[in-house]
Amino acid sequence: MVGIVIVSHSREIASGTAALAAQMAGPEVRIEAAGGDPDGGLGTDGARVSAAIAAADQGDGAVVLGDLGSSILTARAVLEEQVNGSVRLVDAPLVEGAVAAAVVASAGMSLDDVVAAAEEARGTAKF
Repeated sequence: MVGIVIVSHSREIASGTAALAAQMAGPEVRIEAAGGDPDGGLGTDGARVSAAIAAADQGDGAVVLGDLGSSILTARAVLEEQVNGSVRLVDAPLVEGAVAAAVVASAGMSLDDVVAAAEEARGTAKF
């Protein structure tokens, strides 16, 4: 099953988004949060992102979603070290993309399908 990684400058935003997506997807989908700096403040940490990816990817790949600029840069730097292509950073809204990805992953869909679901959340109207 495809895993999900939420990268945010805020530990609370990452964990809250992961909890929401997990509630929608159920316990089968591995959803990992990587938020905040090592001291508990705002920021992103490559080691946390790397550990979250390792925990989320159980063999079928993982989708990484980030909140703002440097979280994306950190995720990209971590992914440059990976050579198998089974983990993908997606251009999607954090909350909507995470929920869409998690729901599609829970249906056992492929990495490409989970990526597409997250990216399609960009165009979802709220009302």
